[in-house]
Amino acid sequence: MQKDHFFTRRRMLLAGAAALGAAGTGGAVLAGVGEKTSGTAAAPAPVPGPQARPALKGSAFRLQPLTGDGPPHTPAHRLKVREEPILRISGRGRHMMLTFDDGPNPDYTPHILDTLAKYDVRAMFFVCGECVADYRELVARMADEGHVVGNHTWTHPLLTTLNRKEIHSEMARTSDIIEDTYGERPQWFRAPYGAWNRAAFQLGAEMGMEPMAWTVDTTDWMEPGTDTITDRVESGAAPGVVVLSHDAGGDRSQTVHAIHEWLPYLIDSGYHLTVPRRRL
Repeated sequence: MQKDHFFTRRRMLLAGAAALGAAGTGGAVLAGVGEKTSGTAAAPAPVPGPQARPALKGSAFRLQPLTGDGPPHTPAHRLKVREEPILRISGRGRHMMLTFDDGPNPDYTPHILDTLAKYDVRAMFFVCGECVADYRELVARMADEGHVVGNHTWTHPLLTTLNRKEIHSEMARTSDIIEDTYGERPQWFRAPYGAWNRAAFQLGAEMGMEPMAWTVDTTDWMEPGTDTITDRVESGAAPGVVVLSHDAGGDRSQTVHAIHEWLPYLIDSGYHLTVPRRRL
């Protein structure tokens, strides 16, 4: 199943919704990140060819088999309710975080995962529940390779148009299927279109999820061209930056091509690509 059914709506809504969400916040910072980092300035630039890179180790995130018949869902650890999403990561040094929304999608997600594995980089994937239901094996791969999976609702709706019960259903169903597939409940939530409201913050906290937005939008959802996407990442690179890209929701071939350009650039520039620590 493709995510193209909300792609046209995405073009119409994103600009206005983003103004309600991440662009209108005061700039919360994510503290305590860095469970896994990768990419150092001392390492030589990757060289194309048959040279093999060390395989990624199996991830501690993969805690249970790919099945919906496992034990009851883990009770959520309630968090303090935030009034704005997290926009940046804190910490010393040149750390950045890569995030991908709307997947998984069999046409694009595997290529992105292959590139991340080539450079031994971990990232965050904010997945939609209906896509997880169709492509569970891709979420299982994310777990096996050490990536962090977050909740991006079931159907990618504009939350500001839903009532509290509807928002709860979108979030809870997605957390349930992520736990069944990934091995544990998600600890991070991102509102579709960056459109946040009080109910989303409250329900996310009740379900044990911190709200995360982004610092740099690649605008890949607009399909502006590989060069434009690459330039937005490279020119926006800075300590603490959270990069937003997409692995579904439309034609993401430009994203797949662009990551081959900007990921080695970040690594050669001395950036460490990190994911948040898990709360145990």
